[in-house]
Amino acid sequence: MLEVILLSLVEKAAGGDGCGGCGDSCGGAAAATVCAPRTPVLACADALRKAGAKVETVMAASDQEIDAVLARFDGPARPDGLTWPDPDTTLRLVVASATDGQLRAVVRRLVRRYAPPPSKRPADLSMARTVPDLPPLAILPLDPGNTGDLAGQLGLPRTPEEVAAAVLTGPVRRLDLLRNDGGSVTLDGALLGGADDNGRAVPWRGRVEVDDALLTNGEEPVLACAVGNAGGYAEFDGFRLLTDGDPTDGRVEVAVAVPIVVKKRFKGTSVRIEVRRARGRAVSVLPREGDLQFLDDGVAGSTSRKRSWWTEPGAWAVYAG
Repeated sequence: MLEVILLSLVEKAAGGDGCGGCGDSCGGAAAATVCAPRTPVLACADALRKAGAKVETVMAASDQEIDAVLARFDGPARPDGLTWPDPDTTLRLVVASATDGQLRAVVRRLVRRYAPPPSKRPADLSMARTVPDLPPLAILPLDPGNTGDLAGQLGLPRTPEEVAAAVLTGPVRRLDLLRNDGGSVTLDGALLGGADDNGRAVPWRGRVEVDDALLTNGEEPVLACAVGNAGGYAEFDGFRLLTDGDPTDGRVEVAVAVPIVVKKRFKGTSVRIEVRRARGRAVSVLPREGDLQFLDDGVAGSTSRKRSWWTEPGAWAVYAG
């Protein structure tokens, strides 16, 4: 009998410290109110049971509780002592996510579990990767109307019944993953640069490199920088940043928006926005002036140090309809 785990993350209670936002850690969620599975989760579980699957629903309120679920996908012991996923498992995972940040929290823990340390890199790991093939998962959107989320961008099933069918009979679609030197992952994309109280972009300076291509040297103001794996953050403040988010091409797409002052004879000056783009294996961003604000899969953060992302081609996978 096929076994399916329906994993939900405890959402932040009003005024509490729950992990509903799911930044780089789900710790501290004990103060949140643990709620019952939401309606889409119950509907998906019913559809799976009607099809003959054995279903277990899990509400995780911490990294440790996520890890306990993921440990069930471990493969047999390897001679080198590494823990890798079992490619022959009949266990299936459905992640019920209210935000892309929640989905990222689960994939981040998968990477933490299965990525070998550099000193123990096995010979059977692809030279283009630092992690083995992660076990596939299904995405159950808890807000079916929000088609701008990652599931919507990828054209994945959205209703509980469609998700259940994909888990049972759908094909597996492997996708690229962005890892970063901050110890986390990016599924959709990141937007670097903050905004003022009126929502206007605040210029910042930083050096942005994609492989050997230099998009800005840190001497000129930048309005925004988008690091794209899929189609997130393709537009910013009314102009197009990314052109073709493709999470299956093994490359990251990067764009910077730079204001250019144009002098006009007898007419003073004007400002136009120049968007510079590049695609490659890796990108680095080095802020020049204090903390740089960013959104990564919808999760807010900041950095004053160099931050790098690199592509892991086909590292994670989803059940497609």
